[in-house]
Amino acid sequence: MDPAAHSLTLSLIGGGFVAAALHTALPTHWLPFVLVGRAQGWTGRQTLWAAAAAAFAHTLSTATVGLLIIAAGLAIDHWITGLLPYLAGGALLGMGGWYLWRYSRRPARGVGAQAVAAERTTGHGHAAAFWGLIVMLAVSPGEVLLPLYLGAANAGVPALLALTVAFWAGATLGMVVLTGFAWAGSTALKLERLARYEGLILGLALIGLGLIVLFHPH
Repeated sequence: MDPAAHSLTLSLIGGGFVAAALHTALPTHWLPFVLVGRAQGWTGRQTLWAAAAAAFAHTLSTATVGLLIIAAGLAIDHWITGLLPYLAGGALLGMGGWYLWRYSRRPARGVGAQAVAAERTTGHGHAAAFWGLIVMLAVSPGEVLLPLYLGAANAGVPALLALTVAFWAGATLGMVVLTGFAWAGSTALKLERLARYEGLILGLALIGLGLIVLFHPH
């Protein structure tokens, strides 16, 4: 791999780690674990274990969909040489623009939906509550991470594996840290405020990655 391609791959892997960690700032990712854990009488360690397991399931489903996207992208690239990097860059720019647009039109968000989810889970046993939380994230792949697979498709299997590991590490770190702080009742980091600006941060980061992919010499 030439130095320029190696640099691009490292940028995508690093960006994937950051994007995965930031993506977990949404209250829909960590707040249900705190609510359900409290309702079920779990210990802090049990709640964090559930959050880490869900991060793995979330990464697995994202990787599966990402590989399907790569298969489709490579099929197109087989017929149109060099199209794949532009598909990836365009997808990153489009996703970034969508997040910025959604951020600009965001309504006030409460925790009502998460509270309802917790109430529906409570009372069905610890195993049912645990697996319910896992499935909740497993059936919703991280759409913000999917375009990054296209960007790393030409770098080979090792790069795709490294990108998946970066997603898993970032998602696990974000889930465990945010769930842990929320579980402890910490308000010092103002987690809801961080989540409020997640769309802006992710949008700008994705646009930056998209520009790198588009203007990188192919």
